[in-house]
Amino acid sequence: MTTNTSALAISARAVRKSFGDHVALDGVDLTVTKGTIFALLGPNGAGKTTVVNILSTLLKPDAGTATVNGFDVATQPADVRESISLTGQFAAVDEVLTGRENLILMARLRRVKDAGQIADDLLDRFQLTDAAKRRVATYSGGMRRRLDIAMSLIGNPPVIFLDEPTTGLDPQARIEVWNSVKKLAGQGTTVLLTTQYLDEAEQLADRIAILRQGRIIANGTLAELKQLLPPAKVEYVEKQPTLEEVFLAIVGATGTDGDPTMTAASASTSKEQR
Repeated sequence: MTTNTSALAISARAVRKSFGDHVALDGVDLTVTKGTIFALLGPNGAGKTTVVNILSTLLKPDAGTATVNGFDVATQPADVRESISLTGQFAAVDEVLTGRENLILMARLRRVKDAGQIADDLLDRFQLTDAAKRRVATYSGGMRRRLDIAMSLIGNPPVIFLDEPTTGLDPQARIEVWNSVKKLAGQGTTVLLTTQYLDEAEQLADRIAILRQGRIIANGTLAELKQLLPPAKVEYVEKQPTLEEVFLAIVGATGTDGDPTMTAASASTSKEQR
């Protein structure tokens, strides 16, 4: 099957990288279609960050080729950098500044006009307007991460790399970041994210590649990957009552002393006692 290269935001062929005697990447092949979310899934040490560093021109591959937004990472690194934004594992925000000041600073560094308006638009887009004038030191983990991603969008890069974007975040903050990533793809941005969380890849990705010991051992949609497993078996498991069901069976659904109201669980228990 032939691939329409004009529809690809990212392409890598036979990419290899070693650090001394350690082989970090051993012939990685991947393609990412424009406007989609691609998850690179694997345990610590699998080579996920090395892939991102090569695609973002922070590292040179020992062998193989890679293009981002149509530009070769080895021969056209400046063009690649103008096409991307990279968000690392930890939020790169200035805690002394306010959220709005962080965005304005980044806009000025990128020489973007109307820095204040761009900052206000991004604050609204990421539900941070109410916290715009607060110092980032007072932000929650999820708010900092959302601000970090908002900063990465200044200049409207067509491709964004997110390296383990929810590392260290609590469940609610993770959901906030997930929603932000989904919005990016919905607006046409291509997102390549690395993660070691299975549920994160399942929730976000259009396609998933599993990286193990420097090699991609599986690549496809979630449905395609599920086809690699044997057919599911139906098993019946005896359900034990929860403490809540036991409590309600004893005291009644209303929890009022002397109220004989019974739940389904208590009725079942009553029948068994007869």
